[in-house]
Amino acid sequence: MTTTPGAATTAPPAPALSSDALTGKRRVAFASYVDENYLPGFLALLRSLALSNPGVCEDFVVLHDDLRPGSIARIRALHPRIVLRRVNAEHYDSYKKGDQDNYLVRKAYFILDVFRLREYDTIITLDTDMVVLGDLGELLRLREGLAAVPQFFYGQHKLNSGLLVIQREYLSDAFCAELDATGRSGDYELDKHDQGILNAVLDGDFVRLDARYNFVKRRLSGDLPVPDDTAILHFTGRHKPWQGGEAGYGQAEERWREFELSDADFQAAYLARPGTLHHDLLVHLGTPHVARTGDVESARKVAAAHIAAGDYQDAVDILSSVDIPLDAAWPHEVLGHALMSVSRYEEAEAQLLLAAAAPNRAATAYARLAQMAWVHGDNTESLRHATAGISVDPTHRSSRLWAQRAGTVPPQDLGSAEDQLAHVAFYMDRQGNAGDKLLPETVRLGFGPDTTSRRWHSVHAHRLFDKAALERVNARRGLVIGGGGLFIPDTMPNGNSAWQWNVPDEHLRGIDVPIMVYAVGFNAFDGQSYRAGRFRESLRLLVEKSAFFGLRNHGSIAKVRAMLPDHLHDKVRFQPCPTTVSRQLVPGWTDPAEREDTVLLNAAYDRAGLRFGHDYGHFLAEIAKAVRGIGAHAEVRCVAHSLDDERIAFDLRREHGISLPVIPMYDFDNDAIRDLYARTRLVIGMRGHAGMIPFGVGTPIISLISHPKMAYFLADIERPEWGVSVHDRNLGAVLTERAIGILDAHAATVADVHERQQTLWKVTEANAADLRVILGR
Repeated sequence: MTTTPGAATTAPPAPALSSDALTGKRRVAFASYVDENYLPGFLALLRSLALSNPGVCEDFVVLHDDLRPGSIARIRALHPRIVLRRVNAEHYDSYKKGDQDNYLVRKAYFILDVFRLREYDTIITLDTDMVVLGDLGELLRLREGLAAVPQFFYGQHKLNSGLLVIQREYLSDAFCAELDATGRSGDYELDKHDQGILNAVLDGDFVRLDARYNFVKRRLSGDLPVPDDTAILHFTGRHKPWQGGEAGYGQAEERWREFELSDADFQAAYLARPGTLHHDLLVHLGTPHVARTGDVESARKVAAAHIAAGDYQDAVDILSSVDIPLDAAWPHEVLGHALMSVSRYEEAEAQLLLAAAAPNRAATAYARLAQMAWVHGDNTESLRHATAGISVDPTHRSSRLWAQRAGTVPPQDLGSAEDQLAHVAFYMDRQGNAGDKLLPETVRLGFGPDTTSRRWHSVHAHRLFDKAALERVNARRGLVIGGGGLFIPDTMPNGNSAWQWNVPDEHLRGIDVPIMVYAVGFNAFDGQSYRAGRFRESLRLLVEKSAFFGLRNHGSIAKVRAMLPDHLHDKVRFQPCPTTVSRQLVPGWTDPAEREDTVLLNAAYDRAGLRFGHDYGHFLAEIAKAVRGIGAHAEVRCVAHSLDDERIAFDLRREHGISLPVIPMYDFDNDAIRDLYARTRLVIGMRGHAGMIPFGVGTPIISLISHPKMAYFLADIERPEWGVSVHDRNLGAVLTERAIGILDAHAATVADVHERQQTLWKVTEANAADLRVILGR
């Protein structure tokens, strides 16, 4: 069946906002003015930035007016996120002072073009006669003002040239107009050492940074050594290291020459850096290094980076391009992981068995073998591998998880096949994410009060949907697909569909009962994408085959429609997550007569880098302020949907001396989850279902937005003010004010929640009528 009875529930077009606009995530960039004469200095700067801060890779804006194509190619070879921007010569020509042939003067004018960039929230400027020697984390975490190092020789009211940390309020038309007016008036002082126009406008009003962030060469006169804590060394003056240098600064210039490397040596040096290497740099520099050297360890690092980003085929390709020795266990394990992620299971098994021969990789290899066996429905083999992993390392969590899954007897169907619906979902483990645990049951409530195996045949989305599974589904009345953000590429990767349901196209085509996609979400994070054409092909086939295709928010609808041909757009309709209307669905539901005087706080830490960027310290400090403020009105407790969610309580206690009770919701059954959320006064949550579940049982919410789906849901209920970005500069104050406002007007807010819920319930009821027609009941 491929048609949808009744009128489709069409969605209004979602606003065309980028993910970072929805989450409020800060966009950070470096910037430099570069010309041909200073190109050697800029190349050394790029190398030094990567080698001194190997985990950092932001956009690097190159302002230029005369770079040759070959020079641009040399720049791009060193950095994967170069943004070329020509300077505005008209602005320069309109200024009156200075020698127009002097690079230092031209740079002082042209760097002002940085203030005309509108794509970023924070920009860090670096001169091309600088090298980075230390950690720049403090600069990346700055959130306010315009920061610089005061001039060393000419008075503390002026900033030194070269390094600026510029925040959004200065990247504005108004500030640029002030700069232009000062430049045209000529009412400023300009010499080769300063930013004359900028100093005239600021008049000393800037955030002072420590001198180690712009340590000028002149302080080392007499061949003094560079202090160990120097983060940025600045070779001010006429004589640059790449031009022969200057007498009396030998030790400083030795530091610069550390970064005078060929591309091959630079790539090798970066690959050899200890600690966390940024994915983009690792892939950009590691790929040509592996192609040139065939180095197995480098190939493993690059492949692991590809896997972490969801680029599984790229991981297979780079490790397949090198000769892996039989006793090199770690590369075999990573290749096995990549191969199983693209569903090349037999090849993956061979690689993982090789890895299992080494004690230090055996537990992980056995866990992956157990996972593959479970995916294929072989619980006996899965348990055997998981047990082997535990025998190697009794503390190995993944091996224990697969032993638990493989040893669990699935519930037996109680009803006859012709009376059942098959249900593809992610069926969560006992101590798994509480929201995902609740979802399959709640989806079933959308089809009737009986959620047991008498009426439902469970199909775990992560298990291979083979011919036998197809036959079982075709024996049922229909197939429901739903229970979370199934459209995500990396939770349980496979090469058959490239989303969570491991279904080959031939078996999807073979389904001859009605397919109903119910309240599925598009769950890609800000900074995460579906790169594989395989996903688009599987998605299109699923939409074509579906009798009902409902997504749980309008943001997901817009994302999915963008991947489909026009003629399929109308098949994609709005079906709210059933957790948001739990009060209407749960048999015998009654609202609590009384609520506890508590506020429940939830934070999420999966894919923390995508959630927080450089702002986790800021987030934690602001949450501490909010907990103290809200705590004066109600008791704040930490509610953990998964084990990792407890980190917020540990970090608040360690960093800010705040102790919160922790509620292990991951251990609760579904009724207990709903009951706890119904009895509290307010939930402040970062997980999607830490907002949708309490909303669904009538409890006010404030969402901590670190994922677009939070903003999508709040837009659907027309209450964007119930959310605040984790990156908000004033997060603590905003959160406290909104929480206290809700607590003070609690009855009215609960009534508003009920009214918002009714809107979603009307959509759900209309869809339910269509579903009854599809199923002939």
